[in-house]
Amino acid sequence: MFKTKPRPAGPENGERTFSSADVARLADVSLRQLQWWDEQRVVSPRHQGHKRLYFTPEVVEVSVIAELRRKGFSLQKIRRTLRFLQREMGKRLADIMNVESEIHLLTDGKSIYLEADQGRIIDILKNAKQPMFLVCVTDQVRRLTVTPRKPPRSETSVVRKAKAV
Repeated sequence: MFKTKPRPAGPENGERTFSSADVARLADVSLRQLQWWDEQRVVSPRHQGHKRLYFTPEVVEVSVIAELRRKGFSLQKIRRTLRFLQREMGKRLADIMNVESEIHLLTDGKSIYLEADQGRIIDILKNAKQPMFLVCVTDQVRRLTVTPRKPPRSETSVVRKAKAV
């Protein structure tokens, strides 16, 4: 039914999985948007019954896609960018998660670059014949590793009491 990318088994090898709700919150997209992207085979997560399970590379892909959609990119241009990102991220995701420098995706919809060197990024932007869009891939990955702070129990009970009044 759905075309999925061949991957080693996920949770058994210790890789973190994300639910659709987690991915929707992290990428600031709706659950319906994630479902549609899955149906259109833009990003195909694993399926466990009716649940979609996303691994880190797919969450990064969704985050980048969401960022490009907010910047007005068509799905066709995003697919081209995504193919490049999948090819490059397979090699560089571990580097991105462990390196101090930031990795940026630059694209005008035709030309696509994945750069860490700030000087090179500036050269690409200066020499571009069309407006270039920049997405910091490292920021998208960092969002996955930061756990949101839950309010202490006392703050939660104060909010509940205030709503009750």
